[in-house]
Amino acid sequence: MSTLIKGGRIITAADDYVGDVYVDGERISMIGESLDVDADRVVDASGKYVLPGCVDPHTHLDMPFGGTVTIDDVTSGQTAAAFGGTTCHVDFCIQTPGQSFADALSDWHAKREGKQLIDMGYHIAVTDLRDGGSLEELAELPAQGITSYKLFMAYKGALMVDDETLFRTMEVAAETGALVMVHAENGDAIDVLVKQALAAGNTAPHYHALTRPPETEGEATNRAIQLARVAGAPLYVVHVSCREAVEPIARAREQGWDVWGETCTQYFFIDYTYLERPDFEGAKYVYTPPPRAIENQDVLWHAVRSDILSAISTDHCAFLWDGQKSIGRDDFSKIPNGGPGLENRLHMIHEFGVRTGRISLNRMVELLATNPAKLFGLYPRKGTIAPGSDADIVIFDPDKRHLITADTQHSRTDYNLYEGTEVTGSPEIVFLRGNVLVEGGELVAEPGVGEFVERAAFGQELLPAATR
Repeated sequence: MSTLIKGGRIITAADDYVGDVYVDGERISMIGESLDVDADRVVDASGKYVLPGCVDPHTHLDMPFGGTVTIDDVTSGQTAAAFGGTTCHVDFCIQTPGQSFADALSDWHAKREGKQLIDMGYHIAVTDLRDGGSLEELAELPAQGITSYKLFMAYKGALMVDDETLFRTMEVAAETGALVMVHAENGDAIDVLVKQALAAGNTAPHYHALTRPPETEGEATNRAIQLARVAGAPLYVVHVSCREAVEPIARAREQGWDVWGETCTQYFFIDYTYLERPDFEGAKYVYTPPPRAIENQDVLWHAVRSDILSAISTDHCAFLWDGQKSIGRDDFSKIPNGGPGLENRLHMIHEFGVRTGRISLNRMVELLATNPAKLFGLYPRKGTIAPGSDADIVIFDPDKRHLITADTQHSRTDYNLYEGTEVTGSPEIVFLRGNVLVEGGELVAEPGVGEFVERAAFGQELLPAATR
């Protein structure tokens, strides 16, 4: 099927102009002014933005954690993503202790097969190099399109790795062209602080933040940067939340080191005081790193504006407040860590980033689509509007008013971090490889239209599927 999108304002990371986009099958065929071509469908995009589909590099769907499983599976999570203008994401295949990487991938592929509404890839989360996966097996993964290794420097006794595992993985990444991702918090120090808080009878949700002070994030961020420098590996620091973590990333980037960082939508809007809300409502905002003091929000806006931080993800890790978060009603350390957000990233960053003048439209596209695609081996197939790229396109109405509320969201969770926020600007039509996913507020596609994408090695381009 062919589609001609006429007269829209086409916005990429580098360009901003009015033109037409011709889609032939799954790929963008031509871009120009007043294109004279026949098409099966013509979309009048006058007065609308034509954006590349957003790419979320950090999500957790159907993930076991804290004695339960995230409430969104691949279908429900990707439905939320589609309504929010996200057409591709990279989730995490988490190796359990004693498990080979091949077995882990087999388990996680089974979670998505036949259920996908948008395209996706996997990062491999390394948790065990002694009794489970080997360095040799890890080195084989980039050839299978798994080109990023994730390591947790926190969650002691569960996901946390020691510095030897971290460093050896970095060495493999330097050899194989993979990107190392770190959850940077000092898990040992946090473990001591948590035990001390509980021993003192401090069990309320806000102690989640008090036992994970920003210094523990800053220390681990700097440690990861220095180890990656020694190993010669490129490093990506996930969900940066505070000045203490921004500063070592800024220093590294000033030196020209191969270091990048992301933050998440929630850190611009949710601060520590949300954790203090009464009647256990604070548990809704228990995610890691925790919400910080409000002054960090200006730090983060500066960091994304100035390219100290290069991407905005959601770290979508949704649980029910009533029934899952409530596991930790009497012990903050048992509250499943994570929050929703896949559906509202574009809404919130457009409203409070672009419309307030904090960032430009081009920078918004760069943060939400182009940079994630480049960093994670998806560009130029994803993350831009160009001839030959996948026709992942969002027709965005900049004047459409939208009320964010759990009552109308598409995630299965029972709350929304931004409940009651009204924004101006919302996706109108969302295409995935030329297929209509969402139109007129309705889901048009069915599970199975999405594909698994084997990603290119770090720093290399991913060619369109038909030419690889």
